[in-house]
Amino acid sequence: MEEQAVREGAEVSGADGSAVKRKQSFWRFAGIVFAVALSVAIFVFRDQLKAVGNYGYLGIFFIALIGNATIILPVPTIVTAFAGGSVFNPIAVGVISAVGATIGELTGYIAGRSGTAIVENKEVYDRFERWMNRHGLLALFVLAAIPNPLFDVAGIIAGLSRMKVSTYLLVVSAGKVVKFLVIAYL
Repeated sequence: MEEQAVREGAEVSGADGSAVKRKQSFWRFAGIVFAVALSVAIFVFRDQLKAVGNYGYLGIFFIALIGNATIILPVPTIVTAFAGGSVFNPIAVGVISAVGATIGELTGYIAGRSGTAIVENKEVYDRFERWMNRHGLLALFVLAAIPNPLFDVAGIIAGLSRMKVSTYLLVVSAGKVVKFLVIAYL
C-alpha cells in the first residue's frame, strides 16, 4: 500500500501530516532565501547590471529577467525596453523583454506556490482559490500588461491558488508582450 502511494506521488507520513508540513516549510524557506539572495546580488552588482545594457538583445533579455525576478529592489526594465526600442527592432525588443520578464516573474509564483501553509483559514483559502480560478486569468493579464509595482503580489497569489505554471506563463507572457511592445514603440 505504501509503495502504491509513493508511486502515485502521495507523501507517506503519520496521521498529523508532519512530512508534508516539513516539505512545505523547506520550499517556503528556499523560496524566501532565493528571493533575498537575488535581491542582494542585484543591489551589490547594480553597476555591472547597467553595463549589461551594452550587450544588445542579450543585455535587454537579462535586464528584463533580473528586473522581474526581484521582489525587493526594482530594476529599470521599462527604461531598457524604451531605449532598446529606439536603437534596435522594436518588435524584437518587445518580445525579448517579455520573455525575460516572464521568466523572471516565476520568483513570485514560486514564493506563492511554496507558501500555501501560511494560509491558516482553509475556508477563506478555498473561497479565494475559487475566485482566482474564475477571474484570475483576466486580472493576471491586465496586471502583466500595465506598468505597476503590484505584479509580484499577483504572482504570489497565482502560486498560492495553485494555478498551473503553464497557464501562469502563458497569461503573463501575453500581458508582458503587450506592455513591452508598446514601450519599445514609444
